[in-house]
Formats: sequence, C-alpha cells, structure tokens
Amino acid sequence: MRASKTKRHPNPKPSGLGLHRGCLSNDLEASEATDYNLFTIETPSEIHSFAMDRDQCYTTEEPQLETPTDITTFSAITQSDEEENEIEIANSFPPDNENPETVGLPDTTETLSPHSSMTTKELQEYWRNEKRRYRQVKLLFEIPSARIVEQHFSKYVMYKVIVIQTGSFDVNNSVIERRYSDFEKLHKNLLEDFSEEMEDVTFPKKTLTGNFTEEIINERKLAFKDYLRIMYSMKYVRRSKKFIDFFMRRELEEGYGCLRGGQYAKALEILVQAIALQEKLTKHNPLLIVSTLCAIVVCHKDLENPRSAYEYGEKVLLRLQLCTSHKYYTALLETMITLAYELGKDFVSLQEKLEESKAKRHHAKVFTLKELAVREYVH
Repeated sequence: MRASKTKRHPNPKPSGLGLHRGCLSNDLEASEATDYNLFTIETPSEIHSFAMDRDQCYTTEEPQLETPTDITTFSAITQSDEEENEIEIANSFPPDNENPETVGLPDTTETLSPHSSMTTKELQEYWRNEKRRYRQVKLLFEIPSARIVEQHFSKYVMYKVIVIQTGSFDVNNSVIERRYSDFEKLHKNLLEDFSEEMEDVTFPKKTLTGNFTEEIINERKLAFKDYLRIMYSMKYVRRSKKFIDFFMRRELEEGYGCLRGGQYAKALEILVQAIALQEKLTKHNPLLIVSTLCAIVVCHKDLENPRSAYEYGEKVLLRLQLCTSHKYYTALLETMITLAYELGKDFVSLQEKLEESKAKRHHAKVFTLKELAVREYVH
C-alpha cells in the first residue's frame, strides 16, 4: 500500500468521519487539527493491510472503529480528553437493555471476511452504505406551525415537528405532530435516566390561562425547538429508547396495528413514512430498523408486489450480514427464497445461507416473517 504521510501523532483520531460533540456545542476547534495522516488505497487488495496500519495508530484506551474499504483517505487530529468529540459511526452500538434488538449485535471491530458469500452487487451496496455512515450527520428540528384541535370534551394544541438531516441533501423531511403533554411526558421519562445531564435544562411550564393565545403558542414553538436541540446534543440521550420512541412509537404502533388487521396498503403507507425518520434517529445502530423493514417486506408481499418486497428484503440482508443470529434472519431468508423463485432469480446462495442458519438454531422453532412482524408493538 502506498501512503504519503506527515508526522504521526501517537493518538490520532479519524477526522471528517462525523465528529460531533456530545454537549451543546458541535464545533471542533480549528486549533486542534494539528497533525494529519493521509493514506491512499489504490487497490482492493490493499484494504486489509490498510486496516492493520490504521489499527496500530490507536492506543489501548480508545475504541477501534471499523473502516469501510471504499474510503480512500484517512485523516487524524489531536485533541485533549476534556474536549473529545463523539464519532458518529453506524456500527457503534451502545448497550440498551430496553431494546430487544440489541441482543446479538456484531462486535464493533468486526469486519467482513474476504471470503464473504455476498455477491459483487451486494458488496458494492454494502460499502457504499458504509461510506455514507462516515459523513458528518446531525439532525435539526423545526416547529414551523401549530394547530388547535377541538374534540368533544377536550381542546389542545398540536405542534408540527420537522426533522431535517444535515450533511447531505435531505429529500425526505420527516414530519410528525405532538402536543404539549407528549413533550411533557418525554421530559419526565428522560429525567428518570439523565437527571444529572439535564440539571440545567428548562422545560416550558404549564399555564392556567392563555394556552391558546398566539403569543403562548409561538413561545412554546421556540421553546420546544430549543429543547429538542439540547436533548439531541447529548449523545446518550439521543440514543436512548425513550428519546427515539417520542418520534416513532405512535406512528409505528398505528402501522403495525394496520398490518395485524390486514390493512396492508394503509400499513405500508405509514411504515414507509416512518422508516425515513427511523433511519435518521438510529444511525448509531442500523439493526434497530430491521423489524420495520421486514414489516414493509410483508406488506409488499401480501399486496402482490414481489419485486418491491425483494428490494426491501435485500436491504435487510445487508444489515444482517454480520448478525446472522438475529431473530428475523432465518424467516427473512425463507421469504427471500420464495420471492426469488417467483421473480426468476437465483436463490442457491440464499438456500445455502438458510441451511446454515437452521443448523445453528438446533431445531428451534422458526416463525414466518409475518408471524414475527405482527408481534411487534403489541400493548
């Protein structure tokens, strides 16, 4: 591997790979970028040696991060421990005992084997996605409007929340609506786990009168926008299940409810909109969207759209390539074989993976993809 280098710092860290500070400030001081290492990969055969050289740059006190093979440059910066920035890598999975999908996650230092059974197209798509995950990505929250809802015995204000992803052009601005009580519930739930981090965070108080005046509504729009920005700036808060559920759970419950009721067209519409936002909120753990993707596969299949079902199934298989113990893996392979046969595609490799997966399960009962999907988000 050819490499042009400047002076190597004893503790280099990746630069330009989505560095983000886990506090209110997201800016990296320019004065910190003192030394750089530049490596250029010229051929795929040099990937392995590049990864070994890269790993030697880390001390034992720092986590080793998986490097996608199609990133051709690697930079390093120096910074103090007190000002250490968060590296947003999709393969970094924090422990979360509340989330069942974190069971069986792959090791963060694990990489694809050079003898992977993935096809050329699958490998190209895999590394293309890996490269995208290294971009600096963060979310912005806007609350441009609100509306007053009057029902039989209640009256409240619904605030329109737009979630925008930076770092690339976001064509899918995700929109949800939440009322004051939803924000209040989020605040109380987060205080249970992050009281120290939220010590200086203020939340707009309730008022006995004037809740529906334009002045109060505008004040709360700004307050809620600032509140979400502050919460998102804290790494462990934004990765928490409670924070993500604030944005996702209501819509996902509705979508899965339609799926259980056989309303596949309506369920598909809801889940496709939800998955766009879910992907933005779960960059730290791509496995968290596996269940939703599989539910979309089920909807397309039951609506007799085998090609679309197969395309979404391929997306799931890419995410499960390093986590074949996932509860959806075997059921998904069975569905993909059926779809491949229907579409006239080669399914020999899928069949081999299925046999291998079943052998590892030791005759454990295998549910169908639909049986697994309908069990999600059941009260």
